[in-house]
Amino acid sequence: MSESIRGVLPVVHTPFDDQDRIDFDTLHREVDFAFACGAQGIVMALASEILRLTYQERCEMGRRLVQFAEGRGPVIVGVHGESTAQSLEYAHAAEEAGAAALMATPPLTGGWSLDGLFDHYAALVRDTGLTVIVQDGSAHVGRPMPIAFQARLRNELGGRILFKPEAQPIGPQISELRDATGGGARIFEGMAGVYLVDSFRRGAAGTMPGCDAVDAVATVWKALEAGDDDTVYRVHPLLCSLMVLESPTLDTLLALEKHILVRRGIFRNTIRRRPNAYELDRETREEADRLLERLLSAIGAEG
Repeated sequence: MSESIRGVLPVVHTPFDDQDRIDFDTLHREVDFAFACGAQGIVMALASEILRLTYQERCEMGRRLVQFAEGRGPVIVGVHGESTAQSLEYAHAAEEAGAAALMATPPLTGGWSLDGLFDHYAALVRDTGLTVIVQDGSAHVGRPMPIAFQARLRNELGGRILFKPEAQPIGPQISELRDATGGGARIFEGMAGVYLVDSFRRGAAGTMPGCDAVDAVATVWKALEAGDDDTVYRVHPLLCSLMVLESPTLDTLLALEKHILVRRGIFRNTIRRRPNAYELDRETREEADRLLERLLSAIGAEG
């Protein structure tokens, strides 16, 4: 199953209605949009606001995503928890729903030792039959995991361990992890596509951007696979300019990506779960709109 997890795997955003409930009709439209744009699977992770969902909502959303994907590609479900027991509850629910893989960041509170964190990931491998993607997550949450530790996970737990490194600098992190595992690690670019070109050239197996510009990411990925540098360097700089606006924090990313999804007719509103630390201001919104228009023109897309 691990070999089928590759290419463009966007993280879905969670739409809410004006009663603060998950809008599953809009979520279904988002999933269809992602696959129509060239996604090869979908992901439910931190940018899906999973830490703001209830236990029941997280489990239901995982089930619905598997249902909405309709076998078009693997569904990866984030199982972040502040304890191994919590993560295993989410992991078992995801496995029962039919997910292809789990994605897990380290606990955010209370600290952890490397041996304790190893046991945490080992439990996810031992107690489920699913692939486990180790998300460093340090770009948004907590301290980075040492490369030697990540290599230990791959070398001792086997090929069901994949990686989404986010510690800076991204490129050297990918190369070091690749080399530390003798080229065996399957690694995914996870910074919204900003480092997509560099990551691809270092051997990344795929990318996990947001859904707002997944067609542009898919265009760049296909061009990289085809050796079409003209398309790569025509589209990717525009994509990066848009992603830089989104990147400072998780809240800036959510605000802008939901705005763009509304602009593109996928979402009905930009509602996020509160509290959040950022509200989109007029000038940022207008610059995002200008960049989106240029980006869509560059790939020949509409809306």
